[in-house]
Amino acid sequence: MTDTAAPAAGFKPLRRRFLALLALGIASRSWSSDTSVPDTGTTTAATPFSFDGLIAAAQDLARHDFVPDLQPDQAVLDRIDWNAHGQIHFKADTALFADGPGQYPIEFFHPGRFFRNRVRMYRLDAALDAAHPTTQAHEIPYSADLFDMPADSPAHAMNAQHAGFAGFRVQESRTGGPGQPDWRTNDWAAFLGASYFRAIGDQYQYGLSARGVAVNTIENGVTEEFPAFTRFYFEPGAADSHTIVIYALLDGPSLAGAYRFTMTREQDVRMDVEARLFLRRDIARFGIAPATSMYWFSGKDKPRQIDWRPQVHDSDGLAMWTGRGERLWRPLNDPAGIRLSVFTDHNPRGFGLMQRQRHYDRYLDAVHYERRPGLWIEPLDDWGDGSVQLIELHTEEEIYDNIVAMWVPATAATAGSSHTLRYRLYWAANEPDPGPLARCVATRIGRGGEPGSRPADSVLFVVEFEGALLASLPQNVQPQADISASRGQVAAIAIERDPDGNPAHWRARFELRHAPTGDTPVELRLALRNADQILSETWLYAHPVT
Repeated sequence: MTDTAAPAAGFKPLRRRFLALLALGIASRSWSSDTSVPDTGTTTAATPFSFDGLIAAAQDLARHDFVPDLQPDQAVLDRIDWNAHGQIHFKADTALFADGPGQYPIEFFHPGRFFRNRVRMYRLDAALDAAHPTTQAHEIPYSADLFDMPADSPAHAMNAQHAGFAGFRVQESRTGGPGQPDWRTNDWAAFLGASYFRAIGDQYQYGLSARGVAVNTIENGVTEEFPAFTRFYFEPGAADSHTIVIYALLDGPSLAGAYRFTMTREQDVRMDVEARLFLRRDIARFGIAPATSMYWFSGKDKPRQIDWRPQVHDSDGLAMWTGRGERLWRPLNDPAGIRLSVFTDHNPRGFGLMQRQRHYDRYLDAVHYERRPGLWIEPLDDWGDGSVQLIELHTEEEIYDNIVAMWVPATAATAGSSHTLRYRLYWAANEPDPGPLARCVATRIGRGGEPGSRPADSVLFVVEFEGALLASLPQNVQPQADISASRGQVAAIAIERDPDGNPAHWRARFELRHAPTGDTPVELRLALRNADQILSETWLYAHPVT
């Protein structure tokens, strides 16, 4: 694992809720110039559709230079600011699949200042001719009549011929029984802004986001790109199915691609993603299955009196299950600048940004950070050599997502190459297969030494673990700690049961002393064991020493 300070070139912070700032300046191919995918024009016209055909369309796009959308009605879009956009609501009764088939109606987002991309929407239906069972795509045209908006809304000035939708959301089941949320007021997945999307977990809360691909995030001297989903195709599911299938066409300056999302809504949300990507030009940092989140502060690093709440974050750590079978936990930081951490691996079993602090009193906030879902990424094919890369950026507010985690292949991403991806996304409170090892549940940092004698260069770490393996230890057996530091001296090591009375809850204490200052953090590593038996996942921490 390497940890480096990275330049800020090209990074655009993204706005909470609707990811607004990332949508600025994102371009998509214009309707009039795009001839590689058939144009249906209205809901009455139809064209054959298949995933293979969508892949072929993406490949054809990549053979040509990227053509950005000219985005008509610029002045109108500028007037639909944050407040005006929030007053525009889709009419639930006009939702796609409001009367079936399938359980999950689809509602659409209106464009505005922060969501300028026109995204074309299509309904997929089976052809009536049984002798030729093809799937037909019917385009769903934009109409202001689909939205409730104030009489003085600037959206009334939109030219309907040139307007389009900005994104969509999937509503809860229209056939839900007693105790189930009303589909007209509750959704469980949303795609809005570039290739960003997110889903609720088993706690019925939105939080962090995923995106289709990351292109040159914090790459030195290269501006980050944000390819956009420009078309979506909705396949109605069966009335008794908890699954909906959605297809998407991606386009951007450096690549084009076709996606299939098989999305299942049960207690939590699971998405199987299949993608084919075709590169127009070389990509220096090619991020696969990227997740983005927000971490401002927690108990280990909260600056004095910066905020009244004890913690503010959507995720508090990066969990990894390596190809070698090792379980890793890396607590997140809000660095002074930008930090890149690289965890080299071969065929990873999974990784994700998770929220482990699950008690309301850790946050004391009505937005319920304790309910934010984690996002776990599980490869469904061998991904070969590469690295999980964690990017942490400084933030002074909770309105910006400042954390990115993604897989970056070791093989160079070159112009003319194609990439086939299959992976599964789990939106839930915990990893889908956490394993038997005790998990890290808290990281605490303070001054080392003793009262009256606290050396300036001594830092105390208290790392807490909880799990059944620790609870099963005999009363007279104490775990050992494997601890290492890339610089400085590890001293004053102590292992003890937490005095809260929970036999599964242990904590390791140690001090880091005499670590030379510098721009590179001190890399710390800690795991608990009993003789040859590993008891806990491995805690990794990048401690800044400046």
